Amino acid sequence: MDMLGISTQCKVRECFKCAGDTEFFCKTSKHDLCLHCKERHVIDLNTIYHDVVIYREKYEYVPKQETCVRHPDEMYRMYCQTCELPVCFQCKEHRKHRLLDIRASYETNRQQHREIIRNIRSYILYERCFLLTRIKSNIKNCPVEISESQVEMSMKAQRLKNLIDTVICDIKIKQKSFMMHRLNQQKKIMKGHIARIEKYSHRFEQLAKKSVKFLSFLKKTHVQKIKGTSNLTQQTLFSVTKVINFDDVITCKRLLSKVQIIETARKILSNEDMMYLLSSPMLLRSVTVKDVRCVRHISHVTSDKVWVSDKDNIVLINTEGDTLYSLKGLNVSGLKCVHTVNVTGELIYIDCYGNINTLSKDNKTQFTLIEKTEIWESRCIFCSPSNGYLLVMYRDDPIEMAKVKRYYAKKRLIQTVQNRLYRRPVCITENRNGDVVVSDIDRVVVTDRRGRHRFSYTGPPSGSGLAPQGICTDVMSHILVCDDNTNSVQMIDKDGHFLSLILTPQQGINRPVSLFYEDKTNLLWVGSLLNNTVCLYRYIERKHLI
Repeated sequence: MDMLGISTQCKVRECFKCAGDTEFFCKTSKHDLCLHCKERHVIDLNTIYHDVVIYREKYEYVPKQETCVRHPDEMYRMYCQTCELPVCFQCKEHRKHRLLDIRASYETNRQQHREIIRNIRSYILYERCFLLTRIKSNIKNCPVEISESQVEMSMKAQRLKNLIDTVICDIKIKQKSFMMHRLNQQKKIMKGHIARIEKYSHRFEQLAKKSVKFLSFLKKTHVQKIKGTSNLTQQTLFSVTKVINFDDVITCKRLLSKVQIIETARKILSNEDMMYLLSSPMLLRSVTVKDVRCVRHISHVTSDKVWVSDKDNIVLINTEGDTLYSLKGLNVSGLKCVHTVNVTGELIYIDCYGNINTLSKDNKTQFTLIEKTEIWESRCIFCSPSNGYLLVMYRDDPIEMAKVKRYYAKKRLIQTVQNRLYRRPVCITENRNGDVVVSDIDRVVVTDRRGRHRFSYTGPPSGSGLAPQGICTDVMSHILVCDDNTNSVQMIDKDGHFLSLILTPQQGINRPVSLFYEDKTNLLWVGSLLNNTVCLYRYIERKHLI
């Protein structure tokens, strides 16, 4: 509006993707975002780890300066870590405590909670969108389902009432007839006793004049018969329960057992509801590892750190391929799956002596977790990210026998499964359903968590056979295995059915030997036996409801 004849123009910054007003800023990609595009940005698997902030934080703007509660003339300038309170320069009681600049403290706390914020934005809110869609459909179907259930419950309740009434009526009738029958029997018995007593009384009176005969009569017969009448009370007792028809009671009980109270539970989404397979995998980037000759095994630490190894060294690298730490001189040429990472971020690895060692998260402390004390040789290890169990595959060469040991809480042995399913195990992992998956010399062997054999996969339908190397599972419980025969990465489902060759030389990979699937970014890390390059592929994508 030009009220004073002065033309005023105001332009609002627009989102880099659409014409929406800018409300957020991505520090990683340096893009302005509106609310809608920001919500898509934080759940997209390619930008899930980007640092998105409110737009004013782009310029490190402090939105508000608050005055001190105790000193109204002063602003909050510092933060007391001891008391966890903002303070001003006049708050003398806090001077002996550890004080930080309030802006620096804000940034520190924000970094500490950064992972929680990212998890809420990228996972919890994303899942809630699917749950909300499902709840809305359930709300529409609820009235119909409830009315049907009410009719069925009314019918069952009426049938139950009729049955109970019938049982009660039968019990009353049978109880009454039974009592009359027993009373008649007791009346008959009592009449007999009275007749005998009258007879005895008459004979006693007749024999009373003859003392010797009277005493002999009592001794031989009559006293014993009279004593026999002392059990009269016990003989005349009766029980109503003997004549109740229990078939009716059992039928009633069965009907009652159908009435169930179902506790309300939290709705759980399966990964299949939120994920789908791409038509062909996409190569996102390749990382060259300088301190190894090939990539025989991969263990993931965080979104930007992984451990990789050849036959001599285990190296910690970032996503740019820079070496952050290295363990040298392992000399485990016959083994591939020699290291894993536990739920606290510690490295667990097999050394050249067959011992299983642990390296702390800060890479400063090493100690032996499990010493080799038997003839069994440790071949491969895996730590489950879901429950923290450590799976160790052992093998005895002379008898060609293998066994899997499951440890918990560092080295507490909780299970041992020994069988002849395995001959030369190469790699071990665990699926989402608890199955233990092992790549052997010519097959993939899958057992349940109790060690019972579920299936063995021996190759695709083409009949090319199988020479499995590295193995892993993804969020949809698929099993991925590197095959040296077909020079590919194959995908099978959790029940052993072949699905596809997801990686072949046409996708830029040659002689794949190691695999790792990262859950949060849904990236597949693939290592080759021919070079020191790790390739990152995406073959699973999220569904979008926003």
